Amino acid sequence: MAGEPQDDCLFCKVVSGTIPATIVRETGTTVAFRDINPQAPTHVLVIPKAHYRDAAALAAAAPELAADVLRETRAVAEEEKLESYRTVFNTGAGAGQTVWHAHAHVLGGRGLHWPPG
Repeated sequence: MAGEPQDDCLFCKVVSGTIPATIVRETGTTVAFRDINPQAPTHVLVIPKAHYRDAAALAAAAPELAADVLRETRAVAEEEKLESYRTVFNTGAGAGQTVWHAHAHVLGGRGLHWPPG
């Protein structure tokens, strides 16, 4: 069921504290933590505490929670003193999503040219 913790979800385990993470921010609805495989000098993931498969499912079922996640990406960037940063939501395997819990990547600390890749 959407929003309910999933026993097999890595990020649900981060939310519950059963898997350790370097938490940088936490609100009533979100958790932000450092990516274990950073792609930039600053690489923080912002996730909703409730489980949604991907950004599209989150936006459709809980737009206010999606707004919380996006708001927290800005707060992370401010706390990390990023002058410029990129916010990325990968939705689907073809886009590079590997953990099936909606999450935003906050990337910064170096030039991020477009298009990526």
